[in-house]
Amino acid sequence: MILSAAGLLIAAAAAAAAILLPSGRLRAATMLLALALVPLLIAGDQWNSPQFTDLRDEPAKLVTLAAVAVLAAAALAAAFHRWPILLPLAIVAALPFRVPLEAGGDTANLLVPLYLVIAGGVLSSALSDWGVGTGTRAHILPLVLAGVVMLYALQTLYSPDFSKSLQNVCFFFVPFSLVYALLRDVEWDRKLLRYALLVVAAEAVVFVLVGSVEYVTKELFWNDQVIRSNEFHTYFRVNSIFWDPNIYGRYLALVIVVAMAVLLWVRERKQLALLTGLVAILWLGLVPTFSQSSFVALLVGLAVLAALRWSWRWTVAAVGAGAVLALVIVIFAGGVSKLSPDRLNVDTGGRTNLASGGAKLFSQRPLWGYGAGSFPRAYREHAATRKTPVSVSHTEPVTVAAEQGLLGLVSYATLLFVALWTMSTGMAAMGGGGTPTPSPTTIARAAVLAAFVALLVHTIAYAAFYEDPIAWVLLAAGASLAAVPVRDSA
Repeated sequence: MILSAAGLLIAAAAAAAAILLPSGRLRAATMLLALALVPLLIAGDQWNSPQFTDLRDEPAKLVTLAAVAVLAAAALAAAFHRWPILLPLAIVAALPFRVPLEAGGDTANLLVPLYLVIAGGVLSSALSDWGVGTGTRAHILPLVLAGVVMLYALQTLYSPDFSKSLQNVCFFFVPFSLVYALLRDVEWDRKLLRYALLVVAAEAVVFVLVGSVEYVTKELFWNDQVIRSNEFHTYFRVNSIFWDPNIYGRYLALVIVVAMAVLLWVRERKQLALLTGLVAILWLGLVPTFSQSSFVALLVGLAVLAALRWSWRWTVAAVGAGAVLALVIVIFAGGVSKLSPDRLNVDTGGRTNLASGGAKLFSQRPLWGYGAGSFPRAYREHAATRKTPVSVSHTEPVTVAAEQGLLGLVSYATLLFVALWTMSTGMAAMGGGGTPTPSPTTIARAAVLAAFVALLVHTIAYAAFYEDPIAWVLLAAGASLAAVPVRDSA
C-alpha cells in the first residue's frame, strides 16, 4: 500500500502541475508521467482480482490489449497533431460513452473511449509542447482546481477504503485534470463552436432514438436494477446507451440548455427551425427518463439563460413564484404528510436517509472527514440503521462533507465560487431588448454558464460532480472563453 500511496500522490501532483503549468517541456513531462502512472496504479490495485488473474494467466491476451491501446492512442495522437481541431471535438464526442467493466468486485462504468482520446491528446500535446519555451500562468481557477485534486489525493491516505479512493483518483481526478489541461488553451472560435454543437446535437438525437426504441419495446439493454424496477412501476424508465436514467436525463438536459442558448439569439429562420426541432426531440427523449433531478436542472439552466437574455430581477421573481406555487400544489395534492421525513425518503428513493446519514458522518469528523472515497463503507459502519448497499449520498455537498470534512467543503465551495465568477464576469450586458446581438463567443459563454449551473444543480440532487467529465470540460471551456476579448457580433 505504501508504494501505491506514493504513486497515487505523484500522479495527482503531476496532474495538478499539468493544470497549472504553461505549455512547454515541463508540462509535457508531467502529463506523460500522470498518463503512465494511472494504468500502473490500477493494475497494482486490481492485480489479485479475478479479472486481472484471467489476464495474467493469458499473457498473450494482456499484451494484445496493451498493444491495441497503445496503437489506438498513437493513431489519435497523429490525427490530433495533424488536425488540432479534432482534439476538442473528440473529447466532446467521447463524453457520454461508458463501458461496463468489473473493478474492485463491482461493475464500474468506465469512460474507456474518453481515456483513449486523453492518451492520444497527451501524446499529441507532448509533441507540440516539447519545443515550446516555458511561459508564465497565474489564474485563480487553475490554482483552485489543482488544490482540489491534491487535497483529494492526500485524503486517500487515511480512507478506510483505499482501493476505492485510488480508483476515484485514477479514473476521474487524474484523467479529467489532463482533459482540463488539454482544453484550457483551445481557441473556441466560431468554427469549433459550430462543430461542437453539431456533435452533441447529433449524438443526443441518436441517444433519443435508442431510448425511443427501448420505450416502445419495453426492453432495456442493461442495468438489471432499472429493469427490475420497471417491472413494479406503472411507468417505464429508459436509459438509452447510459447505465443510469438520471445520467441520461442529465446529458439531455445539458444539451437542451446549450441548444436553447443559441436559439435565444438566433435570427435566421433555418437555424431557428432546426434548433426548435432539436429541442423538441430532446424534450421528448427526456420525458421517459422520469428523472426529477434532470427536469429541475433543465429548469434552472433555462432560468439562467432567461436572466442573461432579459432580466435577472424578473427571472428571480418568476422562479420564486414558481417555487411557492409548486410547494402549494404538493401540499394540497398529497396533504401535509407528503412533507414528512418518512414520506420524503420514500419519494426520493431513500436519499433523505442517505443525506441524514452523511450529515451524521460529518458531525463525527467535521474537520477532515472519513477520507476520500469512504462514503459507502463509512455509511454502512457508522451511520446506517441497517446494512444496506450504498455507493454515494446522491447529494454532492453531503458526500464531500462526509468524506473530506470542512477541508473538502471549503475547497469545493471555493471552486464553485471561482468557476461561477469566472464564467459570469461581463455577462450582464447580454440582457435588454435594445442590446445588439452578442458575438458567438459571448453566446457560447452563456451556454457554458447555464449548462454548468444546471449540472451543479443536478449533482446536488444526484451527486457525481468531480466524477463527471462534463464538469471539467465546462470548467476549461468557461475559463478559455472568458479570456477571449469581447468582439462585436459578425
